[in-house]
Amino acid sequence: MNQVADILNLAIKAKQQGIDAVLATVVRTEGSAYRRAGAMMLICEDGRSVGMISGGCLEPHIIKRAFWLTRNGANVQVYQTGDDIQYADDGQAQAGVKRTNSDIYDEPDSDLDDDLDDADFDELNFGLGCNGRVHVLFERLTTATPLLETIRNVRRTQQPITVATLIRANDYQHQDSISQNSDNLQIGIRINLDEYRSLGSVSALGKTALSSILANTVEELAQHKLSDKNAEYVIVENGDVNTEWLVQRLQPQLRLLVCGAGNDVMPLVTMAKLQDWHVTVIDSRAQYATRMRFPQADAVMSLSLEDSETLLELSNNAAVALMSHSLSQDRARLAVLLEHSNNYKYLGQLGPRYRTERLINEIRVNLSNPAMLEAGIHKLHYPIGYKLGGDGPEALALGIMAEINAVMHDQNASVNGSQSNLSNISAVSSDIDANTVQSGV
Repeated sequence: MNQVADILNLAIKAKQQGIDAVLATVVRTEGSAYRRAGAMMLICEDGRSVGMISGGCLEPHIIKRAFWLTRNGANVQVYQTGDDIQYADDGQAQAGVKRTNSDIYDEPDSDLDDDLDDADFDELNFGLGCNGRVHVLFERLTTATPLLETIRNVRRTQQPITVATLIRANDYQHQDSISQNSDNLQIGIRINLDEYRSLGSVSALGKTALSSILANTVEELAQHKLSDKNAEYVIVENGDVNTEWLVQRLQPQLRLLVCGAGNDVMPLVTMAKLQDWHVTVIDSRAQYATRMRFPQADAVMSLSLEDSETLLELSNNAAVALMSHSLSQDRARLAVLLEHSNNYKYLGQLGPRYRTERLINEIRVNLSNPAMLEAGIHKLHYPIGYKLGGDGPEALALGIMAEINAVMHDQNASVNGSQSNLSNISAVSSDIDANTVQSGV
């Protein structure tokens, strides 16, 4: 859900200003593609746009044609970025869009590009050698608003939702597309599968006069289990009707809790916000934990070391970075977090190895049951972040973000040229990380 915050904000402004907009969403990819299914872009009629659905090659084309493409309602277009495209004779194909009967759902007029000059064709040439196909759903803001509201609700409640979006429907008996001829099978229609599963019927979703095709299709979609991906292309065959869907698990923002409000936290907050993470900064020293110092953070709090309940609440399902440069602060926060290792997704401690081991030993001595720490110690990453090279807070922040991303997405990583399991990543780091030599105080 990268760049989602910008899309949500612009959608609200456009609606308040009475400006129409088009939401473009990647609903399927084949071969190599820069963005995955679910990537979005919002284009306003006054020229403003946010988000990306490719590496920049499709965006100029889409900005120019978004409103024309949606003049008759939502539809899906297919774009190919391979060198081996077999172009048709019309100008649109010369612009790099491969069009066949099976690839296009709403064929534009062949003279659409008559007014484009040679520079436009050069700009819109998608023969980039990627050899990928990108299926893009276009819909006006009025139609897309319920989806954006759902995403906003997911971010607010931190509860994921599974949504199915119809991207094509064919009636093989009549060899025709029925998606634009049925009120129940309009391209872009969305079903909240979690809501359906809890209510147990399509009619309970507030739909009226639903066709048996859609009702039976939703039954099958509700039984579909997503793999480790958050978006999948699903085909459902129902008699003579074949429907194609994008099934998405809309996830909340990734959350980062930084315990410490020193100057080296500032670039970490910036990098996390660039990835649209929800960032909270806490410190027991009120003079450090101020909104003026961290204007990009979602929350900045002066939190006492005794408030373990709030610490656990803030760290729930989050990545936690301990970097206060204070032994007393790190000791207090680490003691609570090590005892609740199932509460968070990542825990990293700033500073050289010997400093963290000193803190662990001091915490262990004061516990009646030291074994309670073992799970937390196994999950703890120290020194925090990958040793990527470079110097200063920015290099440190880059290493921290790289490690958190890898852990949160369950990826292995190469450290200093050798492959290592993430749980043992700290074992191959030097005793004093070059990026954290100032963290021993």
